[in-house]
Amino acid sequence: MNMNDTKTISENTLPDEHHVMDTFARMGVELVRGEGMELFDAEGKRYYDFLSGIGVVGLGHSNPAVVKALTDQAQKLTHVSNFFYIEHRSELADKLAELFGVDANAKVFFANSGTEAVEGALKLARKWARENKKNAHTIVTARNSFHGRTFGAMSATGQPERNDVFAPLVPGFEFVAFNDSEALDAALGDKVIALMLEVIQGESGVWPATQEYLDSAQKWCKERNILLIIDEIQTGIYRTGEPFAFEHYGIEPDIIASAKGLGNGFPLGAFIAKDEVAAAFAPGDHGTTFGGGPLACAVALATLKEYEALSIDEVPIKEHVTTVGTYAKERLSELGCFDQVRGIGLMIGATLSENAPLSAPALRDALCDHGFIVNAIGDTIIRLLPPLICTNMHIDALIDEIYAIMNDSREETS
Repeated sequence: MNMNDTKTISENTLPDEHHVMDTFARMGVELVRGEGMELFDAEGKRYYDFLSGIGVVGLGHSNPAVVKALTDQAQKLTHVSNFFYIEHRSELADKLAELFGVDANAKVFFANSGTEAVEGALKLARKWARENKKNAHTIVTARNSFHGRTFGAMSATGQPERNDVFAPLVPGFEFVAFNDSEALDAALGDKVIALMLEVIQGESGVWPATQEYLDSAQKWCKERNILLIIDEIQTGIYRTGEPFAFEHYGIEPDIIASAKGLGNGFPLGAFIAKDEVAAAFAPGDHGTTFGGGPLACAVALATLKEYEALSIDEVPIKEHVTTVGTYAKERLSELGCFDQVRGIGLMIGATLSENAPLSAPALRDALCDHGFIVNAIGDTIIRLLPPLICTNMHIDALIDEIYAIMNDSREETS
């Protein structure tokens, strides 16, 4: 299915970026407008968005309730600092604590991003350990994990090939194989204060944890007085169907970090902790200038309320995400060019087979030329993180386009 044909990536003329640091491998498109599942570039070309700002715009672009909350609040108050009570913040914290569901008295700290939420969770774990596990400070995370790009979060990320150029990193982190319960058992020694895991490793290719692995993690953390931290930056806010992905596994973390979908595009992060763990923080231990400000809280509250009321074709959002995600995996598996399709809900990774005629980046670029935005991880993995309002119709359109591109490529090389 080709969208209206205008300019391809190589033909686009982009704004001058002489003064923008070269830290992103940008695609050759300038996006200027969005509505629902659709984005439009500066030339008026339409794209179906299967990336949603890297798992951010779950309600779709320009959601009316979110736009109204932002504009209404901007006309009243944008910033005053956290020295004062802020309208909507308490109600937003109440809703997040309710979604967390592990402790009725859970506490929330609002930040500006996912990496800041992780930083705060790490600080809280270290402070908690001063009273609850003296002379211990090590935090264990998984290999191939991704937790952010600030120094603490980066040091907790199990990807040395990405991080070694910034050495020396923050000390006190050790890494363990993902989904290897035996290795995890050995890693959780006396000096460990916290274990931080993603339920689905997103940035390395969408790799879900096994039930056995997370059951073991929770069991050993409880037995050995170790905090269990779950990084829900990418998996949270209904991305996998449930408000948070840990709920699929029946575990009860001590702390979770959230961001991305929380503000539907407005920058906001948060970490949520059991009351007894949050009690380790005292005034002055942690802070932020912008986190939890009036704009962010108004938008995030509107986002969560929208999810509460949202149905797609009379199907509540949780069931809708599960159903469409299952359909997407089935259709991708039928194509014959993917060896493995995995994920939960609308967080999907698909590994190209060895005989696929295109690499993941080449397929991504061809899809973009034809009006579909997806993500490539390395040479072999396509990642899909569409807005959660995505329907089977959108999935069918994407599948038809992948099929056509792959067939055309095979014919050209035969």
